[in-house]
This record gives sequence, structure tokens and C-alpha cells, in this order.
Amino acid sequence: MEQSKKITYCDAINLALHDAMTADENVVVYGLDVTDHKRIFGSTKGLESFGGGRFFSTPLSEEAMTGVGIGMAMNGQRPVHCHIRADFLLLCMNQIINMAAQLPQISCEQVSVPLTIRAVMGRGWGQGCQHSKSMHGILAHIPGIKCYLPVTPQDAYGMTRQAIMDTAPVVILEHRWLYDIEGEVQFEHGEPLAPKVVREGKDITIVAVSWMVVEALKMAEVMSRLHGVEVEVIDIRTTNPSFHAIYQSVNKTRNCMVADYDWEKCGFGEHIAYHIMKEVGHLTTHPVWVNGFADEHCPTARHLEDQFYTNAYDLIRVAEMTLGLDEADLSGEEFYS
Repeated sequence: MEQSKKITYCDAINLALHDAMTADENVVVYGLDVTDHKRIFGSTKGLESFGGGRFFSTPLSEEAMTGVGIGMAMNGQRPVHCHIRADFLLLCMNQIINMAAQLPQISCEQVSVPLTIRAVMGRGWGQGCQHSKSMHGILAHIPGIKCYLPVTPQDAYGMTRQAIMDTAPVVILEHRWLYDIEGEVQFEHGEPLAPKVVREGKDITIVAVSWMVVEALKMAEVMSRLHGVEVEVIDIRTTNPSFHAIYQSVNKTRNCMVADYDWEKCGFGEHIAYHIMKEVGHLTTHPVWVNGFADEHCPTARHLEDQFYTNAYDLIRVAEMTLGLDEADLSGEEFYS
């Protein structure tokens, strides 16, 4: 295999699955419609070459099929269970929380559950409230389970490989809007999964989750051009982060905000803000502001959906308020929608 290659996020996932199945005959990929003509937006294409015993579609029964994966994992296999939409993880939370996350502890570590669950999240075509959630806030609350939130093709490849090799259950949440972005991928999978500074700055730190990293980078570009403000952007990457890089950044900028891809109330963003305020809050000039979904269910109509999701426009306005800046004219700017 090549040492590195420029590929899409979707192809990075596909290659990670292919490489994992090639390296270990115990890796099994299965789930609803993984073998249909669309192949989970193309992420499972070509895996039929491993045969029907290692790559197969399942009935529409999330809880039962997750239980099948747990059983396989307990008996020496490394299953990858694919969900087309993250919302329907709610139907198998009993298996994830009461079984997969707890079995190692209640068996005194005699049982491991190396189960990987892939779930696609994010907006797209006005799909409404039943196809728009992100479940990382719920998963972050539960001991014994990991949740990865890859943003770049490199992380899509590396995190998928690491999740499959882990002895613990891992849920990977993949934002649909990231599937077509391209980036250079080093075919390695041993990088520590710590928060990463993806843009350096000196005036304000923004800690971002999943797609909000893209929105934060857009916000940082506009703030630099219109205000001369340099924003430091940190990709949190997982729900079990080390906060070292975040504390270092806040120590430098003395201002901080969080951009979560979830509801604000009782969310993962508030968890991040709590740790920042507890450890380095005395260094900040203002409390940490958390940005997330509006406190309602996602509307279906596109113009209302645009109001539901936080984007770069909203982040700019919060940063201006935090730094005491006049609001810039953003009428000529193009934002993602």
C-alpha cells in the first residue's frame, strides 16, 4: 500500500474497513443495507470480496442486531455494526449501555467486547427531527464506552482502525457533510486520540465538535479578515479527551467558547465548558460560552432547519460579543447550509 494518498473522508472509512478485514480474519462488517447498491453512501463498497460470512446485511432490528454483535465480540470476533442514521441508536441503547459497556466490569474483566458501531449523523436534505440527532452527549455520560468524532479523512481512517482493534466498545459518529471532503491520509492508526489544534490563534479559543470544526474554521477566517482577530480552533475528536491542549490554549488566549454539535442543555459542550472553567477559568476574561442546537426538535423545512443548527455566523456573533467588538457586516459572506 502507498504511504499516503489524497482521498475523501468516505473513501478513508472504506479503506480502513478493507485494511482491517485484510489484517484480521475476525473482523466482520454488517448492518442494515451495507450490501445494497448505495453501500452506506459508498463507505462499504467492495467489501463483498470478503464473503457473506464476514460482510452481510441484516433485518431492520437495531437492538437484536447489536446483541448479535456483542455476542460475536464476546466470542473472539471484532464486529463492525453499521447504522445509516445515528438517531436509531436509541433503539439499541439497552444493548450498548446495559450490555456492551458493563460486561467487562461485571465479569471482572474476564469478558471483553471489541465491538465497533458506526453511525452516520448530520443534516442534509430537510430530513427533520428523526434523522438529525447526534448521540455523543448520551454516550459520553456512560462509563465503559468510547465515542469517536472524526472530522478529517486522516481521522476517519485512523479512528476506524483504532476502534476495530480496541478491546472496548467504540461508537464512531460520522457527519454526512464530511463524506465528500478530501485530505491527505497517512495509512497509520496509532496516533493518540487527544484534542488537536487545527488552527493557531492568539485572541480566542474555540473548542469544536464534529462538523462544528468546519464551521469554526470558517468563523476564524472571517474574524481574521474583518476584525484582525486570530482564533485558535481545537478539534475535540473524542468524548474522552485529555484537556491539556485546551488548557494550554486558554492560558494563551484568555478567552474561550465551545461549539457543540448537539443540544446545549445537559450536553457534552457544557461538560467541556465546566472543565475549562474549573481548571483555568481564573485566566479567562469572560465565562465560556456554549453554542449548540436550539432547544427544540429539528424542523423539516430548510429555512427553519437553518435556524436550528448553529453555524459560523452564530459563532462570529458570540466571539464579537465576548471580545467587545462591533458586529461586522456579514451580508456578503457565504455560510454552509
